[in-house]
Amino acid sequence: MDLKIIGNIADVETIATGSGIREIARLHRIYGRGRWRKRKGTARVELPDGSSVLAEVHWYEATGIGKKEFKIKQYLEPTR
Repeated sequence: MDLKIIGNIADVETIATGSGIREIARLHRIYGRGRWRKRKGTARVELPDGSSVLAEVHWYEATGIGKKEFKIKQYLEPTR
């Protein structure tokens, strides 16, 4: 799903780090070695149809590499 984060991400938490991430080998292969963390937070996102909704988003992040592979895990308000 193609999504665009509108504004800031709030309530950011780390879910897993290092070997606790199931996808760590794939992340190393695609983006390179780094101190990978799986994180979650809430943000307003713009969906492909142009509507915006508040949602819980998850992503992978590493120092020097940045935030990668955002995905919506749960809508926090009804979609219009």
